[in-house]
Amino acid sequence: MKIHKAGLRFAGVSSLVLLASSFANAADPSTVKKDITMSGMDHSKMDMSGMDHSKMDMSGMDHGSMDMSGMDHSSMDMSDMDHSKMDMSDMDHSKMDMSGMDHGSMDMSGMDHGSMDMSGMDHGSMDMSGMDHGSMDMSGMDHGSMDMSGMQGGKAPADARSPDYSNGVPYGRYGQPMMMGDMPLWGVSVEQLGYQFDDDQINYEVDAWYGKDERRLAVRSEGSVQTKDDKKIDSLTSLAYWKPLSIFWNGEAGVAYDTKNDKAALMAGIVGTAPYFVETDARAYLYTDGQVRLDLGTAYEWRLTQRWVVRPEVGLTAFSKDDTDNGIAKGFNDFDAEVRLMYETLNRQLAPYVGVSYNTALGDARDLRRQDNESVDSSSLTAGVKFWF
Repeated sequence: MKIHKAGLRFAGVSSLVLLASSFANAADPSTVKKDITMSGMDHSKMDMSGMDHSKMDMSGMDHGSMDMSGMDHSSMDMSDMDHSKMDMSDMDHSKMDMSGMDHGSMDMSGMDHGSMDMSGMDHGSMDMSGMDHGSMDMSGMDHGSMDMSGMQGGKAPADARSPDYSNGVPYGRYGQPMMMGDMPLWGVSVEQLGYQFDDDQINYEVDAWYGKDERRLAVRSEGSVQTKDDKKIDSLTSLAYWKPLSIFWNGEAGVAYDTKNDKAALMAGIVGTAPYFVETDARAYLYTDGQVRLDLGTAYEWRLTQRWVVRPEVGLTAFSKDDTDNGIAKGFNDFDAEVRLMYETLNRQLAPYVGVSYNTALGDARDLRRQDNESVDSSSLTAGVKFWF
């Protein structure tokens, strides 16, 4: 009997100890489970402003009627949350970390962004690489009154850059730099300077210019010099204003003087490259006595190698009326043809050549030349040089 009573006494003490331990654990917050399931809870009237949401698992929660206006969302992990029915109209988004959020199914059509103050927001470090903007509906957003003055970008101030791009820095002792296209240049081209053995004369054609790519002042002279007897010089020299008309064609207009007729004239012409790289020029001269002269010429460079070039060229001369004193008849008067074989040296700036030339009178001009005891047809070997600088 004593042993039985002692056992009952021990069992009673053990029960009291266990009961006291249960109450103690219930009173200690550290023993509360961290993964409380709140899917069945009504959060509509819960005040969670002082709660720490950083480690809360709210994936099963219904956020449709939650009032989160006083919540601190700065450290919340909402990567697994369903935001499709969340009312975030009163939320403070300035410190929210949305890098892991899935915005694909978020309906923000009812959100009022008009009064959102984003001037203090730092957009530079926002990570939106994981956001899906494909299905975002922002048709109902009001951006009219958004204050983005603190964001990067916007209009530059009126004095951001000086007109000459110097930003107030002096150019130094060399002065302001000049673009190559604005710099006037000059050039001289001697298309031919050769001797015709059968005619005993020197033929030449020289062009010189000064100016820019948009406009130039050009001087041109062509003719022949007799090397025997009276050493007669026949030349046609012009001073013209040169301007591009299109990609392949240039226009000329100026004055000219013809020593053969001893008359001045107004000149206008078109010079350029026809299809298949055929050099073409057409010039018209209006003399002081009303005579009109038309010169037509064409040439082509056929490259045998990088240095050897064959250049055939032809020319026609026509007049508007008869001038028997100078051996001129109305219509076409002269036809010239020449073929030259050139070899380009010194960076192709110097090209000696040999060739064959042919000249014939046309129409009534043949009869006028016969009356003056001049040859009607002539051909000659020629040798000379072509150069430019």
